[in-house]
Amino acid sequence: MRKSSRLPNMRNLGVNLRILLIVNAFLALSALLLSNSFTEFLTLITSISALAQPMLLLSLLVLYVSYQLLAKLQYWQGIIAILLIVLLTCGSVNSLFALLLIFEDLNGNHIQMRTLFFVLVITLFTLYYFNLHQRAYSPAVAEARLQALQARIRPHFLFNSINAVLSLIRSQPKQAETALEDMADLFRVLMSENRDLVPLAQEIGLCRQYLALEKLRLEERLKILWQIDDMPPDALIPPLLLQPLIENAVYHGIEPLTAGGLITIQIYTKRNEVHLLLTNPCSGQNKHNNGNKMALKNIKERLTLHFDLEASLKSTQSNNEYQVHIILPHTIK
Repeated sequence: MRKSSRLPNMRNLGVNLRILLIVNAFLALSALLLSNSFTEFLTLITSISALAQPMLLLSLLVLYVSYQLLAKLQYWQGIIAILLIVLLTCGSVNSLFALLLIFEDLNGNHIQMRTLFFVLVITLFTLYYFNLHQRAYSPAVAEARLQALQARIRPHFLFNSINAVLSLIRSQPKQAETALEDMADLFRVLMSENRDLVPLAQEIGLCRQYLALEKLRLEERLKILWQIDDMPPDALIPPLLLQPLIENAVYHGIEPLTAGGLITIQIYTKRNEVHLLLTNPCSGQNKHNNGNKMALKNIKERLTLHFDLEASLKSTQSNNEYQVHIILPHTIK
């Protein structure tokens, strides 16, 4: 997994969404406790939000810009720096609104101090939440989960690879020997305990070796189209991200068809995101089974562990074609 500060990553979409939810839940609860009717609640929450939302959004913007500096600090230094940034930002917005007379009741030191105290309480609570979240998803826990998830992929891959070699032993012993050498190279990588993100080029190399094994078994029935001219080779992705999808494409898409079919692999970047699209044939009589769904669930969970809400996986089936589309942030070492 990516090495990161124990501070919440202020450049992560999931982190920012959680902050928005926490703060707005606080605002709604405060308005509810101070209201005697639903109409009064609506009036109060509107008034509070008119001041609080600019404070919240500007604070998130400043923390986003300064995150690289914050991440270099020790944990408690970072906490203090975040508190100071939020208090200064919110205090500035409060003073500006009071100066412009946007809210007449903002004048007075006691009002400003009460507002900043409320900001401090919410900020501390939010940081405490992320501290608990970080402990729940500590590197040790997350690594153990990743190890378990990755281990589920390996037996399936081993089984299919051995079958590919067995089909060649009698008819083409020389090719079978070459295939076994390729398998040895593959499993030297697969059995390593490295669960960090790997360069996309490394994953592509693994996929090419796997497809070479399957090509020996399926011959002309298996056709591959690589559309990767715009691929960023140094982009970091979870290991064994694309290979299980290709394996499923072969097993569920190509093998059931007498004439075989075409697997298309397209990789490109767009708006600082890496897009991976895999398309394979899917006959109406051969629905993707639970094994395929388990593989997709496995990959989704690993994407979440690495990238939170910044990554996504969607699968669609139409016109006898099955497509998986993965989007993840373009990160490099």
